[in-house]
Amino acid sequence: MSDSLIGVSIASRSMAARDIVSLDLVSVDGALLPPFTPGAHIDLHLPGGLIRQYSLCNPSIETGSYRVAVLLDPETRGGSRAVHALSAGDRLFISAPRNHFPLVESSADIVLLGGGIGITPLLAMAYALYRESRSFTLHYCSRSSDRMAFREDLHTAPFADRVQLHFDDGDASQHFRAAEAMGSHVPGRYIYTCGPTGFLAHVLATAKTAGWPDEAVRYERFSADVDTHGGHFTIIAQRSGLSFTVGDDQTIAAALAANGIAVPLSCEQGVCGTCLTKVLEGVPDHRDLYLTDAERAANDSMTICCSRALTPTLVLDV
Repeated sequence: MSDSLIGVSIASRSMAARDIVSLDLVSVDGALLPPFTPGAHIDLHLPGGLIRQYSLCNPSIETGSYRVAVLLDPETRGGSRAVHALSAGDRLFISAPRNHFPLVESSADIVLLGGGIGITPLLAMAYALYRESRSFTLHYCSRSSDRMAFREDLHTAPFADRVQLHFDDGDASQHFRAAEAMGSHVPGRYIYTCGPTGFLAHVLATAKTAGWPDEAVRYERFSADVDTHGGHFTIIAQRSGLSFTVGDDQTIAAALAANGIAVPLSCEQGVCGTCLTKVLEGVPDHRDLYLTDAERAANDSMTICCSRALTPTLVLDV
């Protein structure tokens, strides 16, 4: 086990909503946990060798514990099922917090738009924005009230008057209307949004139609529908001194593992960036949702869990 991992135990386990479990994690040795910033996530190292990433949703000033909330996904690849099987007192290892979804410094209004379990990073943001006396609103959408995580916490939060809840099965008057929720863009205003693929697609399309610039709309995905198939190509693993073919129905990561080259993996959907690998030669076929357009255009790194090649050969720094 890597020295950089942190041993934690589950101090408490509760159901935050239907099919959503909430875990409070504390250090096994009683020490304070590393500080984190709103929008940060940690890797949970789960039984069976699974590694999954989950956002921290408690206030970032709390250094004695981390809180994560995990939806039991009916299409789970094992991660959410493993989390739901955990009990209070269980021990596991986690990574230190990392943040690919940070809040910007701005004196203007922040609009938080959360769908389903996508509320988790936005909760930490709301606590921080309130603590810093910054202007914000939080819209939280759910299929039904029993599926809304931390609903009671939001009712009693010091920023409850800035929260609007929307239920798909509720009265039409409270349904989520993205254009109204986000309003118009002015310099310094930002949208932060997280949620299921369909929810994000709707928010992003609405923001574009409303004239919001791309840089003012920040978002994080938990999963993606990624096609990893394609024509075969050759990988040259420069540092390992190996060359081999990636098959039509094989990922680069799987091909590397089959040839004895260990690579870090987590989401396996091109969302998290864990498997980001340096490209020395060749042109990747980027299929991830992690890199920016500029980073993709540079063609000097790629996510090997899902992306492929546009050239017959790729030379990787592995």
